[in-house]
Amino acid sequence: MTYEQTTEYLFNCAPLFQQVGSSAYKEGLDNTRLLDEHFGHPHRNYRTIHVAGTNGKGSTSHTLAAILQAAGYKVGLYTSPHLIDFRERIRVDGVPASKQFVVDFVEKERSFFEPLHPSFFELTTAMAFLYFAQEKVDVAIIEVGLGGRLDCTNIIAPDACVITNISPDHTQFLGSTLAQIAGEKAGIIKKETPVIIGETTPETKAVFAQKAATERAPIIFAEEAAQLIDAQPHNSGIRYHTNSYGTIDAELGGCYQIKNTNTILTVLDTLKEKGYKIDTQAVHKGFANVTASTGLMGRWQKVGCNPTVVCDAGHNIGGISYIVEQLSQQQCDTLRIVFGMVNDKDISSVLAMMPKEATYYFTQASVKRALPSQELAALAAQYGLSGNCYPSVADALYAAKGEASPRDFIFVGGSCFIVADLLAATS
Repeated sequence: MTYEQTTEYLFNCAPLFQQVGSSAYKEGLDNTRLLDEHFGHPHRNYRTIHVAGTNGKGSTSHTLAAILQAAGYKVGLYTSPHLIDFRERIRVDGVPASKQFVVDFVEKERSFFEPLHPSFFELTTAMAFLYFAQEKVDVAIIEVGLGGRLDCTNIIAPDACVITNISPDHTQFLGSTLAQIAGEKAGIIKKETPVIIGETTPETKAVFAQKAATERAPIIFAEEAAQLIDAQPHNSGIRYHTNSYGTIDAELGGCYQIKNTNTILTVLDTLKEKGYKIDTQAVHKGFANVTASTGLMGRWQKVGCNPTVVCDAGHNIGGISYIVEQLSQQQCDTLRIVFGMVNDKDISSVLAMMPKEATYYFTQASVKRALPSQELAALAAQYGLSGNCYPSVADALYAAKGEASPRDFIFVGGSCFIVADLLAATS
């Protein structure tokens, strides 16, 4: 098979959550353990860091990887979802897994895994763990797919666990309250393994503290560690003044990165206690070069000028709230928003937060879960949001740019799949 045929096979033989939603979700770790045993427990051949959370886990994972790469480590990075190419999920020092590895894995192993009927994520996780072992990485940053307790990444024995924050998302699987969701995310907390919590509420903090006590795991609340002195916009990123690393000029913009940065700096302290050699120069270099070092896309990413066009993959209440705050800070003549969502999110709560003064271009991503643009526009009208509908992201952006002046600001988002379609159309 070619690489294209192989990925098409993967998407079809093991339903992809980002395409079909809940029908692709498989609860439990039975398949994961069978796959892990078959491949000889490859994750035991390198150190790992486990990252969970509702929002921020992608930026946190990529930035940690960039810092460790700058410190001289060979770093594996496993994240999801991919935006354009499947291999974005599995990287070593920022380079995606080779197409030949993906093809060879499927051709060699399909006789074993097909009878198991694994989910796409179960199969991809096994593939990533094996690839990192073959590439002889020093350490792998492993991002949780969904939840934590029953997530198939939760077989590793990491040096540290990180939980960025908790907000409502995937409530059909994780629970309807913050405490229930925190309980699922807290499932990655392991016996006597340090855990760093980025943000808490009184409801979630108690859950994390209880789980850590049960596992005798040292727990560090990043908000209490307060590594940051202050933060201000700088060029297209953020300048941080810190207690331990001086002034850091970070590449990633977006006001939500401030909380992520405080969490990341707190994690670095724990890693250094674990024997990692990370100097100040590596921290500065990592923060300054996240996208080039790791391939991160879709985080307050500027994709056009005159008018400015920015996309962001934030897609739930927590993520959108930061985006709305960021949009309110833009100095522009007219704010134009190319917007689409998938049908299993809390759409009403998101629409209630969106700026009413903007001009909207409602659209839909090229996935089965996409909410039709006409339905989205009808719902949006109930919250005072108005605009026209377009059949694709490319069509919506073309219309927005056609109506915009050079001093306008165009935001593209609402779903990571909207961003994926945008990047595919502009790449």
